Amino acid sequence: MLPISVILIEDDPMIQQVNRQFIEKVNGFHVIGTAGNGIEGMKLVKQLKPDLVLMDIFMPEQNGMKTLQKLRESELNVDVITVTAATEMKTIRQILQLGVYDYIMKPFTFERMKQTLENYMHFKEKINRKKELTQVELDELIHPQYISIQEAKDLPKGLNGSTLDKIISYIKKQDMSISAEEVANGVGLARVTARRYLDYLEKQQKVVIDIQYGSVGRPVNQYRMIRGK
Repeated sequence: MLPISVILIEDDPMIQQVNRQFIEKVNGFHVIGTAGNGIEGMKLVKQLKPDLVLMDIFMPEQNGMKTLQKLRESELNVDVITVTAATEMKTIRQILQLGVYDYIMKPFTFERMKQTLENYMHFKEKINRKKELTQVELDELIHPQYISIQEAKDLPKGLNGSTLDKIISYIKKQDMSISAEEVANGVGLARVTARRYLDYLEKQQKVVIDIQYGSVGRPVNQYRMIRGK
């Protein structure tokens, strides 16, 4: 899959720069243009045709709400994530009704941005790969927490849904494959317990094993999430 192209619309130059750095720290994303208001942003979207727009709401000349309305009226094939200090319920409802992929409130952490972008990449890969979706696949995109609850009901005896979620979340945050010992230390489990969860995830085809050889030639299993799982 090609890098996901992003246009960033933000009137504060310092915040714009921070957001750009955050976006480009996440593998698979590339900022192809920036704008300081909605009018400039609309021109860039029409010209460059990005996959994704990250946009503030409070901006001069043309605010994010108006820009989002114009994007939808223009039927441009672009997804939008709002990054804004707006916390009023009326504003939030209006923005959500205009079909944003996510709504991130300022101030936010890099981890929050990374989570959203990785989820969006999963979403993009799934819809690009499929012409049709089953109900389960659609639920996985729209309601991942529902899938998590269903999986917890079917876990083998001795495995806990909450612990499984922590392990999955921890592995997803890693840039490289990691060992069962690293997972155990990161989540706060005994190594043998972490290994049981990892074995389960491998059987469910949610992680793959990369075999690494140490200095003495002894193989060590390293685990990484299968993208989209």
